[in-house]
Amino acid sequence: MKITSSNLLQHELMGLKTEVEESSNSNVSGICGTVVDETRNMLVIENERRKEKKIPKAGNIFIFELNEGVRVRVKGDMLVSRPEDRIKK
Repeated sequence: MKITSSNLLQHELMGLKTEVEESSNSNVSGICGTVVDETRNMLVIENERRKEKKIPKAGNIFIFELNEGVRVRVKGDMLVSRPEDRIKK
């Protein structure tokens, strides 16, 4: 099934390009790269210099880039759950 803005939460996030649009932590805001790992509460984002950053899902707003350059804005609070459980919902 193709990833779209309406079904993004039911898909695997690993491999998607993302950017932290807003955050309560000013050091995290603006970080962008590719999602390389995901836990219940964190996204691990690898930047262009191949450095990994662990970003909490809760309290942040992410922009995910889908196919054909479609950008989807998602509140991190909606992502908080184990990836395998979120995909089943």
